[in-house]
Amino acid sequence: MIYPKNFENKIGFDEIRGLLKERCLSSLGKEMVDNIAISADADEINEWMEQLREFRRLQEEADDFPLQYFFDVRASISRLRLEGTHLEENELFDLRRSLDTICNIVNYLNRSDDSDGEEERSYPYPALHRLTEDVFTFPQLVQRIDQILDKFGKIKDSASPELSNIRRDLAKTEGGISRTLYNILRSAQSEGLVDKDVTPTLRDGRLVIPVAPGLKRKIRGIVHDESASGKTVFIEPAEVVEANNRIRELESDERREIIRILTEFAKLVRPYVPQILLSYKFLATIDLIRAKAEFARITKAFEPKVESYPYIDWIRAVHPLLQLSLEKQGKKVVPLDIMLTGEKRILIISGPNAGGKSVCLKTVGLVQYMLQCGMSIPIGERSKTGVFKNIMIDIGDEQSIENDLSTYSSHLMNMKNMMKQADGKSLLLIDEFGTGTEPQIGGAIAESVLKQFCKKEAYGVITTHYQNLKHFADSHDGVINGAMLYDRQEMQALFQLQIGNPGSSFAIEIARKTGIPDEVIKDASEIVGSDYIQSDKYLQDIVRDKRYWENKRQTIHQREKAMEQTIAKYENDIIELERSRKEILKAAKAKAEELMAESNKKIENAIREIKESQAEKEETKKIREELKTFKAEIDEIDTTVNDEKIANKIKQIQERKQRHEKRKKNKAEKSLKSENSVIPTVSKPKESLPLHIGDTVRIKGLTSVGKVESIEGKTASVIFGDMRTKMRTDRLEHADAPVKEEPKVYTSIGRQTREAIDERKLNFKQDLDLRGMRGEEAINAVTYFIDDAILVGMSRVRILHGKGNGILRQLIREYIATIPNVTSFRDEHVQFGGSGITVVDL
Repeated sequence: MIYPKNFENKIGFDEIRGLLKERCLSSLGKEMVDNIAISADADEINEWMEQLREFRRLQEEADDFPLQYFFDVRASISRLRLEGTHLEENELFDLRRSLDTICNIVNYLNRSDDSDGEEERSYPYPALHRLTEDVFTFPQLVQRIDQILDKFGKIKDSASPELSNIRRDLAKTEGGISRTLYNILRSAQSEGLVDKDVTPTLRDGRLVIPVAPGLKRKIRGIVHDESASGKTVFIEPAEVVEANNRIRELESDERREIIRILTEFAKLVRPYVPQILLSYKFLATIDLIRAKAEFARITKAFEPKVESYPYIDWIRAVHPLLQLSLEKQGKKVVPLDIMLTGEKRILIISGPNAGGKSVCLKTVGLVQYMLQCGMSIPIGERSKTGVFKNIMIDIGDEQSIENDLSTYSSHLMNMKNMMKQADGKSLLLIDEFGTGTEPQIGGAIAESVLKQFCKKEAYGVITTHYQNLKHFADSHDGVINGAMLYDRQEMQALFQLQIGNPGSSFAIEIARKTGIPDEVIKDASEIVGSDYIQSDKYLQDIVRDKRYWENKRQTIHQREKAMEQTIAKYENDIIELERSRKEILKAAKAKAEELMAESNKKIENAIREIKESQAEKEETKKIREELKTFKAEIDEIDTTVNDEKIANKIKQIQERKQRHEKRKKNKAEKSLKSENSVIPTVSKPKESLPLHIGDTVRIKGLTSVGKVESIEGKTASVIFGDMRTKMRTDRLEHADAPVKEEPKVYTSIGRQTREAIDERKLNFKQDLDLRGMRGEEAINAVTYFIDDAILVGMSRVRILHGKGNGILRQLIREYIATIPNVTSFRDEHVQFGGSGITVVDL
């Protein structure tokens, strides 16, 4: 039950209906908005909520949902129940498009995620799918309409053979009239009877020629009309009268045939009229759901789960109309936190005038009514809601001269009806409870009525200024006080509801603010008595202190939350640091393994040289044992040990590597001395000293020494023996001057070799052409070619082998891959030969 009859007007729901209608696509949805009614069935309301949730999700996820052509043709369809009736062309066109929309919506909502069987099917939007269960679609009717109408909604020539013949004759006759009329017009123009710029026109559906009144007898025909100024008459020449009559006959035949076609189609539709009307009800429901979803979007509302019992636990609820109004002014509405439960059923709100008590009461009424009408409501997502069987309100002045009701009498009439209907599932909304008569007796009657509401276990929100009602909550279970907060320093309302304590009316403060003389205020205070003034002051202090400590509590809560976030951040940072440390350790281990592999390679080379020099086996064995020790140290690295231990390990590995290199260098020097070659005396690198012209240097990692000829920035020109080369200074290091021994017999041979190398360098070509060679012959040629390239110091060469079947190319590349001095090889650029040429980097 909703009481009184103008309940929606009192809480503002009539404005909500208007806003919903603005968002409807057709009169179908607007009619559904007018028919919105409250429900006390929680299951039904939850189904409405689910429909809204799914539709809002559908709008976010899909952009192909059919929402065009929401036409209301129910009146035209209903007319077809009578025999002999038919739809006009525009009505038929609207029927076709709207039936197609219904069919598309049903097909869209019937899309299934599974196709294994009816019982196992699941739908993306199950609540919306349930709306389609009893809805009929008519693709055959749409197909038949497409045979009758073109894409612009006009009857096709091919709608029937008879219509096609009629229109063909009509076009032929009109063409003949046009030619005849233009011949007459040109003749009249040549005789000066008609102006040169005159063209035939239509009057009463007949083609005529405009002529000046004085010349109308010069043209034989029928005068059909005269212009408003009287300066022009419209003559139908006698030659085209019969043809125009024929056109009239053909147009009548065309109209009769069109009516026959539409009547035949109406016979086809007539058996399905009830199902079609049911389908339009579905279309109206979709339009309503869409309008609700759009309204929810602009009010930032959501769809809560609704319990089947009376319950209100709202967090940050707002009045939707007030919210929209304030947003236009660039202001924000103050949200409301309110709770009505079985233990605290009735909330008595007190506080200053214009402090927001009535807005609070209207917010509860409107939001609860919207919820039970199946609309999204603007409350916080953690809120909980329930349903009420009866919602009754007493707000405003209902005095009536006709019914002989005063203001107070109207309030008493409302109280009588509320007491009669109230029960444990009723929500009572009473504004300014007990006012309208002498305060003492008015307060007493209000307190007695409130006792009756408590006995019936009704729920309610009541606003009042009466002290006895404020005290009532302290001595009765199920009743709780609430206060609208007021800033006493700024002398302005805060529009915040605080539950737990009553609020002061701040009558003295507000009177002083409005400029009432202090003498009047002092006199009023003496009249009411010091006890009342003192108790009101205490009440204000309690409210102030509670607000202070509430702010403190919120501040502490916010700081605790910030601290928790900081702690969580630190914990995440620690986890991230631990992960980074493990990655660094893992990289260090990989680097150590790389060092080990490099050292292994160098040691193996040293062993090979020792073997070639016929060194002792004991020395080889000793080197291998040291290699195993080095490898074992690498394997001992664990990513879980501390950083200091890892640093020590890496230091030991580096020291071990230096010892291996030093040992290898000593063995190499011994090997060179045994061959009586020029042996440079190698000293410890002097990396800290800068390079100067004339310094003796060597390439880092090599034994050959040379002299610096010149230095330009970071590049130095160095002479090694008989060769001059340029390289970066950071690749060079200081070395001791070589000690030359007495030349041996090999000197002349060395000079001859150098001369041969120089001659070969001058004659060397970068390209080798293997085309036409066999595989073995080509490999042999590549072997000598690569050796010469390395000897003369070439950094890049090209091998021409052709494309063919790719066999020679593959054979050559397999061989090149085994040459240690080759760093990379690839196809030549497509403009210079592509896969027919292999480019080799040395």
